[in-house]
This record gives sequence, structure tokens and C-alpha cells, in this order.
Amino acid sequence: MILILSPNVDEQGPDYHRLLDFLNNLPNIQVRLHQERGTQQVLSEIYLIGDTAGLDINNMEGLPCVERVVRVSEEYRVLGRHKDERRPTSFDYNGVHFGQDNLNVFAGLCAVDTPEHVEQMMRALQQNGQVCTRMGAYKPRTSPYAFQGHGKDCLPYVFDLAGRYGIKVIAMEVTHESHIAEISRALEQTGNPTGVMLQIGTRNTQNFELLKNVGRQQDFPVLFKRGFGITLEESLNAAEYLASEGNRRVVFGLRGMKTNMSDPHRNLVDFAHVPVVKRLTRMPVCIDPSHSVGLRDQAPDGILDLMHVAAQGVIAGANMILVDFHPAPAKALVDGPQALRLHELAHFLEDVQIAREAYEKRAALANRYSSSPHTQ
Repeated sequence: MILILSPNVDEQGPDYHRLLDFLNNLPNIQVRLHQERGTQQVLSEIYLIGDTAGLDINNMEGLPCVERVVRVSEEYRVLGRHKDERRPTSFDYNGVHFGQDNLNVFAGLCAVDTPEHVEQMMRALQQNGQVCTRMGAYKPRTSPYAFQGHGKDCLPYVFDLAGRYGIKVIAMEVTHESHIAEISRALEQTGNPTGVMLQIGTRNTQNFELLKNVGRQQDFPVLFKRGFGITLEESLNAAEYLASEGNRRVVFGLRGMKTNMSDPHRNLVDFAHVPVVKRLTRMPVCIDPSHSVGLRDQAPDGILDLMHVAAQGVIAGANMILVDFHPAPAKALVDGPQALRLHELAHFLEDVQIAREAYEKRAALANRYSSSPHTQ
């Protein structure tokens, strides 16, 4: 059960203390408080975990400071959508809106290699009106002999260049809790010129201790990628680890499933799950066409497979795109064969916009027919 409190509730007030005293004395029930601090108000939710079946919703709504009550029936208690609830499906970070109602593109380097390539990438983004990117500093690899990323050594110049070119959010994978501290220090040392969205890669989807540590920090939102060889339900439960520890600013990423049935693509594209994740949870949904396709093959219509796949995800309602670009793909240290070139950025963005407009028209059409008297 979730108790949604009145905005800006006075945590020092007598009503708030009476509420907590009552809840803490309920038998066989744990009480967890979650807060979302926006620019104008603080939103508080109290999660009651345990034997809540006997609690009457009307009685709970009559408690001091409680605005409304949501009874949880689904497994995803914090991130899930529950019956008749109106909790938000969006959040804002460093001036960028992330929600189930919009779309952001994160084009950039799968792995940072040189300052020159980082600057070329960010200059191209600025010229095309983009304020988000991806930059890989920590790279978990299948082979222990493959390039593992420059780590903390590249963070200062990546962040400095981001500030110089107006980049507001960088998606960056972390594989250990120490990476969070390294990112925080580098941001502080460079004057906090940009923001970072921590990425949980597909190999760490069920690294539960890492998920707990990333969930406990409140500074950075999280892009959580689906596990490549587990069910959607297992991945959604893993994402819930982040939220259960306190961080609800989570974007769920689809990046294809590992199977030889996907050949010749790198992974079997799973973008049909975009509307499923949006229906089951309140998370915005990201698609990763680069790691789904893994190559630059082109269809007879002249459109790259990667762009076809990206459009499929966008037209299904995706809210974020993570896509690999590189100034010189042949020199890329990671995933060069799938990287788009900088001169293709404008084409890619325009193609995405066409797909987004098609999605918006489809949504408007569905809304018009659902509100028709003949469908009542």
C-alpha cells in the first residue's frame, strides 16, 4: 500500500509525527518513506510493506497528511502502475524532461577514445540542436584483453567539453560503486558543467549489490538496460531494486535479446515491448538500436537497418534513443562497425522526427476513437 502525502508536508509538524507513530505501530508492516524534491515542491510517499490486506483504504485516507491511498497489487511496487493511481510518469534533471510523453536522443561515443573525437562529437550535437549524449568511460567487455575504457582519466575533459558545447546530460555506464564517486569528484572539480545519467549495462542487470548502491544515491538518474538473456519480468524486478533503495528517476532501456535467431543482426530486437513497459510501469522507455542491430547494412530502400529499427521503437512510443556515433568509426576502440558517422546525424534526427510525428498521430487517432460515443 502507498500513502501519497500532501505536497510540502511539514516533517516537523505534529500531524506528520502522529501519522508516523500510527504507521510504525501497525503489526507486521514495514514503513518506508520516499521523497521527490522538485524545484517548487517536495512530494512524499510512504510505502507500507507486509500484511496490508486488512487495512481499509478509507481509514488510511483519513489519516493526517494523507492526500490519497493506492493499494498495490502488482509486483513492481514503486515503479509499477497501480489501479486508479495518478503518480507521475516523468522527472526533470538538469533542465531536461524525461517522461512517457516525450522523446530525447542520446547520440555519442560508445567508448571515449580521444579528446579530439569527443569534441568533434559534441560540436556536431550542438550544431544539430542536441543537449544530450552518451560517453562510455567504463566499458565491461566479454574478453579481459579488450579495451575496458579510460575510466576516471577521461572524465575531466569529457565534462569540460560538455559544458563548452551546451550538453546537459551524459549517459555513462558504471560497473562498480566506486565509479559513482569518481564521476561526482570529476564533476565537482570541473565546476559541474553538465549532468550525468548513470547507466546500468545489460551485463549488470542482476548485479544486485551494484543496483542497491546506485539506488541509494540521489544525485544522478539511472538508465537501466534490460538483461540480454532474462525475461522482461526479471528485468523489471531488477529495476525495482533501484527504486526500492530510494532512486525513482529510472529510464528502462531495451537493447535487444541475445539469440542466434537474430542473425544477421547482433541481437533480436525487442522494441515491441516499449508499450508493454509503459503499461506495466511509470518508467520512460529507451531504445538502443545500435546494440540491437550491430552493423551498418542497408535495405534496398536506401535506409540503414539501424534507422529502420530506431523508427520501429519510436513509432511504438519510445521516450529516449541511445545511439552510437563516431567521427571515425574505423578508429573506434569499441563497436566501430555499428557506429553512424557525424555527417549522418542530421539525417538520423530528421528520420526520428518523422517517426515521432507518426506516433503522435496514431496516439491522437486512438484517443479520438476511444472517446467516440460508439465505443462507450
